Amino acid sequence: MTDINSRRSIISIVYLAVVGPCVFILQPGYVQGLVEYLGFTEQEAGLIASYEIFGVAGTCFLLSLVAQRIPWRPFLYFCCAISAVGNFASLGQTDFGTLGLLRFITGIGSGGLISLTFMMMGLTERADRNFGYLVTWVLIWGAFGLWLMPQGYQLIGMNGILAVFGIFCASGLLFVPALPNSSEAVALDHLPEANYHGGIKLIALAAMLVYNTAIGLVWAYLFLIGIEAGMGEQSVANALTISQFLGIAGAFSVVVLEMRLGRLKPLQVGILGGAVSVFMLIGEVGALGFWVAVCVFNYLWNLCVPYLMAILSDFDLRGRMTTHGVSMQMLGFALGPYIAAQLLESGGYDLVNGAAIAMFLLASILVLPGLIAQHRLRQTHSVT
Repeated sequence: MTDINSRRSIISIVYLAVVGPCVFILQPGYVQGLVEYLGFTEQEAGLIASYEIFGVAGTCFLLSLVAQRIPWRPFLYFCCAISAVGNFASLGQTDFGTLGLLRFITGIGSGGLISLTFMMMGLTERADRNFGYLVTWVLIWGAFGLWLMPQGYQLIGMNGILAVFGIFCASGLLFVPALPNSSEAVALDHLPEANYHGGIKLIALAAMLVYNTAIGLVWAYLFLIGIEAGMGEQSVANALTISQFLGIAGAFSVVVLEMRLGRLKPLQVGILGGAVSVFMLIGEVGALGFWVAVCVFNYLWNLCVPYLMAILSDFDLRGRMTTHGVSMQMLGFALGPYIAAQLLESGGYDLVNGAAIAMFLLASILVLPGLIAQHRLRQTHSVT
């Protein structure tokens, strides 16, 4: 049996959870590099980035079906290796089709790392706190990475940045041995046995999809909303960078709070507060209003993520629901910008933000059945 709650295992899970989305979380900077340093058009750069996301989403979906039937450690070795190879093979590539294929292959490895690390974290004893650690470190990588990438392009160029990604992915190989080879190798005495109704699980997954679709609706166009508000590009970039650090604070708040306030109160505050922050972007938006809105939005978004993942992890003893949840998260991130693009044609940003608010409100309702069922089980378990 593997002690998945040991410090060594937790550190290894967190490290690989940062390796997995190491390019995806820096996507705005990577797309900028494709345009400015490799000469791709903005449309081509966006498509290349989307191919990588499709690779991520495809692997996440596949693992949601077969993760319990494959040995985890060999698969993690494969994912680290293919992500490293994909990044190294991208060096010097300027052909659209070739680079798109290589980024899709890289995304396959990234998706495996993202999905399995989230599943493993859901099996830990203090899942709320540990998911908080995981999201915090992913955001730290994102905040400092986006800040350093312009300087990186100047010093080592696009090839140097890709080489750093490749080395980082390869370093993940060193952390795989500390992890279990399957859910059967993990002691799960801390989790109460439960047989939740299938409908409750589906509603919880629907909440995950709706919430992340709302996030995708807003996040994709925040930069342009700031420009429309009369702010300069650097001012908008500064606001979004600061909001990233507020996102780190949001995730770390879960580390501090854990279950002291339960999950219902923080989640409802986070989801409904997110709706309020988006409402601030409707109509005439000034610079101050934009700053406040994006900072509150990012803080509450990353407060909610660890709790949502912890809810899903409590639905079964082997992490199946967590992998389904990651699939719903990635699908929501993909659907949000697509829906927003359709709404922009007929109603502009106000219609996009209005749709996001409606989805936040729906998500706040959809999380309730699962929260209530789990609360009742905990009460019964504590009595017995």
